[in-house]
Amino acid sequence: MQPNRPYEAGYAGVGLTYGRVPFAIDPAEFADADVVIVGAPFDEGVSFRPGTRFGPRAIRQAEDVGAPAGRPNMELGIDPFTALRVVDAGDVDVAPAFLQQSHAALRARVSEVLAADAVAIVLGGDHSLSTPVMQAIADRHGADGYSVIHFDTHADTGLDDTTPHAIPFSTGVKEGFLLGSNIMQIGLRGNWPYPHEFDWMREQGFRWRTMSEVVELGIGAVVREAIEFARARAPRTYLTIDIDVLDPAFAPGTGTAEPGGLMTRELLFAARAIASEVDLCAMDLVEVSPPYDHANITAMAGHRVVYETLSGLALRRSGRPARPERS
Repeated sequence: MQPNRPYEAGYAGVGLTYGRVPFAIDPAEFADADVVIVGAPFDEGVSFRPGTRFGPRAIRQAEDVGAPAGRPNMELGIDPFTALRVVDAGDVDVAPAFLQQSHAALRARVSEVLAADAVAIVLGGDHSLSTPVMQAIADRHGADGYSVIHFDTHADTGLDDTTPHAIPFSTGVKEGFLLGSNIMQIGLRGNWPYPHEFDWMREQGFRWRTMSEVVELGIGAVVREAIEFARARAPRTYLTIDIDVLDPAFAPGTGTAEPGGLMTRELLFAARAIASEVDLCAMDLVEVSPPYDHANITAMAGHRVVYETLSGLALRRSGRPARPERS
């Protein structure tokens, strides 16, 4: 265990680095890093049940092996913690009940990571964090310089501008730091967005696959479609994953659960495949809400999604075959 700082504000719990990787809070230390983990422990942007401010700590604590220990990926035959230099920058300094200030802190931190040519992996926190993450990416690469692959129950394209975690992608298009034609969404289900919001999304060029389409086509085909889409739209990709894309049977610890979602194994496959085949500039895992979790299964799923993303990144950079030799 390593503390975030010599002191701990107590806002989101005791400090711990992801996978027990080195702690690096000084941006100068990012220069040699391939990946920088950043925690965003705020939930003032939620529309229903709060609690995701405790998500970053829960994800970090959901490690299933002690340290030091090897973590080779069985499917890929590579250990991301050996192949990559991963550091954890701790949590951004959030301002309780002042979401705008917390967003500014996250935008600044992600900008520092991108300036070091490292991949930013953000642990949420509510999905409003996609707004400052995309702003930082656009600051660095331009709105046309990145595509988005978005896994979620909800499209987060609200048009009323009242609920921060429900509007990051509509806000991005309205404010010009996201191109609507550069985003593909996977796993949508339930009752929202409403028809007029889908009409707006079509006008902006959004693409999506509902959960029923994922079932009909298969997760492999949908992931392949997303990879090809992302590559065709821009040279780099931002992967954003709301844990509520999983069925509540696999992820009860979230604020706006919706029955009928992905299984954990499908999401792990998707994260691994996407990270191994596109040039990721940033990734996040959001909406893990420990107060509603059972036996830490949501936090463990979130931890593993990040691990599989790291594994895919490591494989892509290594140039090694996608699978170890089989017997």
